[in-house]
Amino acid sequence: MPEPAQPHYFETPTGEEHRREVTVTLAGRELEVVTADGVFSGGRVDLGTRVLFREVPPPPAGDLLDLGCGWGPVALTMALRSPSARVWAVDVNERAVALAAENARRLHLPGVTAVTPDQVPDGVRFAAIWSNPPIRVGKEALHALLLRWLPRLAPDGAAHLVAQRNLGADSLHAWLAGQSPEPGAPRFTVTRAGSAKGYRVLRVTR
Repeated sequence: MPEPAQPHYFETPTGEEHRREVTVTLAGRELEVVTADGVFSGGRVDLGTRVLFREVPPPPAGDLLDLGCGWGPVALTMALRSPSARVWAVDVNERAVALAAENARRLHLPGVTAVTPDQVPDGVRFAAIWSNPPIRVGKEALHALLLRWLPRLAPDGAAHLVAQRNLGADSLHAWLAGQSPEPGAPRFTVTRAGSAKGYRVLRVTR
């Protein structure tokens, strides 16, 4: 009998957590966080996220979004670099949401709110969106995800997305440049903010 399929990190896992504490560097500080099985890059800060951190400008105040938060490295970095901001750490994986919330508490970052997507109030508009999006969820689901959240950028807000070149970063760039935040509006402006180690960082604005 074949082994049952293992859930992807963009789904809520059903197996044991196997929690562990790891030491990571975020916003130039060495910190201890808790991670677990069943979330993206559960033992470290992955390379794509490190490339993202290198290329993004300091986050502004206001509402910020970490889309696909995992155990929280992006949201925690946003909060460390912009202490007055309200950071929304969003993930469909409920284990990831719980870990991000726990790590925010451990690091005394009350500005982080870790939630599932439907728990973000409809009226919130984001001054910045940072994301290492779940490319492996598939093109159709990825496009739907981005079209749900990118239109919620504030008029002067910017999103920064990191993606591997060999997993379609350039085709994602082209697709994003053909989309509009709402019917009849000008298309998004998409530029390459940087690249390193096989990753592209895309900047998206209204």
